[in-house]
Amino acid sequence: MKKIFTILFIGFSLIIQAQNKISGIISTHLNEPISGAQIYIEELGKGTSSNEIGFYELSNLPNNPVKITVSFIGFETKIITISPSKTENTLNVILMDAIFHMDEIIISTPFNKLQSENVVKIERASLQQLKNKGASTLAEGITTIPGVSVVSTGIGIGKPVIRGLRGNRVLVYTQGIRLENQQFGDEHGLGIDESSIESVEVIKGPASLLYGSDALGCVLYFNPTKFTELNTFNVNYNQTYFSNTKGTNTSFGVKKSYNLWKFLVNGAHNQHSDYKTVNQGNVTNTRFNKTTFNTAIGFNNSKLSSTLRFNFNNSILGIPEEIGAQNNHKTPLFPYQDLNTKMVSLNSIFYLPNSKIATTFGYTLNERKEFEEHHHDKEEEHSENELILPSLFLNLNTFSYDAKWHLPKMGEIETILGVQGLSQNNENFGEEILIPDATTNDFGSFLTGLYSWKENTIQAGIRFDIRKLTTEEHLVQHEDETHIFEALDKSFENISASLGYKTVLFNKITSRFNMASGFKAPNLAELTSNGIHHGSNRFEIGNSNLKNEQNLQTDISFEYNTEHFEVFVNGFYNHINNYIFISPTGELEDDNYIYKYTQENAKLYGGEFGWHLHPHPLDWLHLNSSFEIVIGKQNNGNFLPLIPANKLSNTLKMEFENKKWLQNGFGSIALESIFKQNNISEFETSTNGYNLVNIGVGGTLKVSNLNMDLNLNINNLFNKSYISHLSRLKSDDIQNIGRNLIVSIKFEI
Repeated sequence: MKKIFTILFIGFSLIIQAQNKISGIISTHLNEPISGAQIYIEELGKGTSSNEIGFYELSNLPNNPVKITVSFIGFETKIITISPSKTENTLNVILMDAIFHMDEIIISTPFNKLQSENVVKIERASLQQLKNKGASTLAEGITTIPGVSVVSTGIGIGKPVIRGLRGNRVLVYTQGIRLENQQFGDEHGLGIDESSIESVEVIKGPASLLYGSDALGCVLYFNPTKFTELNTFNVNYNQTYFSNTKGTNTSFGVKKSYNLWKFLVNGAHNQHSDYKTVNQGNVTNTRFNKTTFNTAIGFNNSKLSSTLRFNFNNSILGIPEEIGAQNNHKTPLFPYQDLNTKMVSLNSIFYLPNSKIATTFGYTLNERKEFEEHHHDKEEEHSENELILPSLFLNLNTFSYDAKWHLPKMGEIETILGVQGLSQNNENFGEEILIPDATTNDFGSFLTGLYSWKENTIQAGIRFDIRKLTTEEHLVQHEDETHIFEALDKSFENISASLGYKTVLFNKITSRFNMASGFKAPNLAELTSNGIHHGSNRFEIGNSNLKNEQNLQTDISFEYNTEHFEVFVNGFYNHINNYIFISPTGELEDDNYIYKYTQENAKLYGGEFGWHLHPHPLDWLHLNSSFEIVIGKQNNGNFLPLIPANKLSNTLKMEFENKKWLQNGFGSIALESIFKQNNISEFETSTNGYNLVNIGVGGTLKVSNLNMDLNLNINNLFNKSYISHLSRLKSDDIQNIGRNLIVSIKFEI
């Protein structure tokens, strides 16, 4: 950590030799000025907006090329690369009308292109877009993105599933570093609060080339909260109420930005009681409480752009077992999880002549405690003053690093050379042990390049990774039997590669063809588990002989766009060697069913298909429809477990706006049709299909200098009783949540 702050200090101490400035006018093709257009430089975290005559100005820019994004609702987004080598630079921008949506820069890919320019198809959604769809939690919100589902334990615990892959195969990034929070368990939630993010990007395919192990299937990349505009001060307050759980979400934030420095601080507190089903009553102990605090400080001049962030997240989550006591209490009963995560990250860009180096250093401390009942009174809530020792207490320390050298551009060829790695230590302090004390070290290096000509782009890369894992021997007594955790000293190596091609067919169809290999080294739980996992109510046994999972995935996507209609088709085929999964043996240990980890070659295939109609001259009307399908099978013919059912989504959305007092007004009605799931593994049962109707209305009211965002959503409008195939409560025949009214008010000054 000392080295990190030394680098930061040196960067902040650089003498500003060139106060490079850029300014200009943002206007329409009719030469009318655009007031309120957003001008933003992503890599500097710096932005401003145009005034009433369309004028803007940004200062303290590097001599190196930077990408400026200019956007405004109803117009095409423009991304312009400039080299502000002079003290005064002028850039006037003309924006053209756009019918469908604004294009946006993608951060999760190394070259930071617009969505429409990327070789790999990336899905992106802002936090506000997720809220407009009525998401009660962040995990629920990302399921509105085609191809994304969630394994749920009530509403407080959600585990992302992307194209049938979950757990350690879905790598989660936040603050520019990988999130490490014992993510091996299905009952281990996402671990990120919405108050700390701005948007989410989904890479639905192997991303091991960019991120190493655990990016075999997909990457969820959460972009952190942005700083406010240049030389402005911003205060915001948000209050949300959830009728079904009698829950509340309160958040508060402050932002301030100067020419060189930027600051922000925000916090949030969530509390929910047990969720209510349609006809079974409240599901006991699905209650939860979450508290989050974030702060960040940013600095940039002509030589350096750097951001230091800190995030604290505490979650106390009940683990449901039955439908019992009926009340609206918010303090969890036994068993429950108490999770603390502290993250520090330092993201910097050093500008060199004709190139730049981007570095990220991170430290994460994750404490996972699981408490079980030590008496027979299951209805009694624990006292805050009572001394309770956790049955399971895992302490995970992770230091991570990432450095990318963006080499000097050679014509239309862009190249990046990078190294990444982490050093991780797991310790046990609880009464019981599920996984042993262990040390994990990862190192990876990669080279990737991109070449563009006319409407064609080729992107390719290669990477080498090595993971070294060592554990200590443990002897654990389970009733009359001693369980032995044997010491391990193992290494896992892999070479990954990718090749992609983007072109425009027939001058109309944007086409992408990608082939990539990925891998996942066995995680600590898969190799060494030997005990009761109270979160999943089972006795888990690992397999020290597991090999790397290795896959080869082919992706094909087509997009056709006209002024009032667009259609997309995304297909994939994913073959995985040595797919790791856990299955029951039918035996009992300490009154819990035994589950063991094993391997089998597998394949997953399917895709997402959809269209969007914006009929002329009804500019305020949007019709969206999408269908997603995934099939997962072992090579022996058996289906893989926890594969999401096919889903058809249809949405009718109306937009309205009054320039004086209302912005981004909308009303929507959505029908989600989940089909029956008969493609089940040996230890699953089929799940019936169901239909859900959700409605929403909202917008931004402008009152003097106060902006007030109002949202009202009703999920499961007709109070339909159903059980999701990916619900961990399905085995107990417990229904999912009933009708839920969500009211949200946000004030911003």
